[in-house]
This record gives sequence, C-alpha cells and structure tokens, in this order.
Amino acid sequence: MSLGADLLGIPPTELPLDPAAERLEEQDPRHVAASYPASSLAWAMLAEDALHEGDDVTAYAYARTGYHRGLDTLRSEGWRGQGPVPWEHEPNRGFLRALAALAKAAGRIGETEEATRCTEFLRASSIEAARELGL
Repeated sequence: MSLGADLLGIPPTELPLDPAAERLEEQDPRHVAASYPASSLAWAMLAEDALHEGDDVTAYAYARTGYHRGLDTLRSEGWRGQGPVPWEHEPNRGFLRALAALAKAAGRIGETEEATRCTEFLRASSIEAARELGL
C-alpha cells in the first residue's frame, strides 16, 4: 500500500492550487467568491464568518455552495466518492473547511442527519482536518 492511501488502498486526492487563495489574503471573500465562484475556500471563509456572526442560515448556504464546488473539483481530479483528502495538502483545505462549516451550520439549523453525515465524511476524508476544525 502506498504512503497516504487509506485502508482500502485508495490514493489520496490532492486538489490543484486555488487561484483565489492568494486574493483572499488581501480582499473581502465576497468579492473573491464573485470573481472565483468555483473557489471552495472563498465560500468556506464566508460560511465561517457567518457562523461566527450567528447567521446560521447564511452560513449553511455559503457552506453548501463551497462543499458542492469542492465536490466538482474533487471529481475533476479523479476522486470517486471515497478516499483520503489530506489536510496537509494546502489546496484541499477549502473543501475541507466548507465541509466542516456545513456540518456546523446544519447542526445549528436542526439538520442533524446532515450534520452527522458531513462530520463523518470529514473524518473519513481527513482525521487531521476534523481535529483542526473542531469536529
């Protein structure tokens, strides 16, 4: 089994560099998401900000957008619905952060099944991400 593969022998998926990441260091995530709507990281940051502000419905919408945009990118990189998505690979963090934000927002609005499903998905993708993101 290769290093980094999970117990099923599935190699980890490593996403390409997010072109929005650099802009997010200097610009409002709202402007970046409008310019780079495929950026899971921009949507994750918006979701995290909304969670922090207690705007759970908005956080849910942002997180769901980031999650689905991340799934699109994962699939384009050969991901087939399972296998590791390592936190250690920086470009994966946007998707993982969106997934964690979705789990948190879903829990806050009473979507307990979705919160559980997203938390389990995060842990299956990257236990390190789950630890870092408080799930």
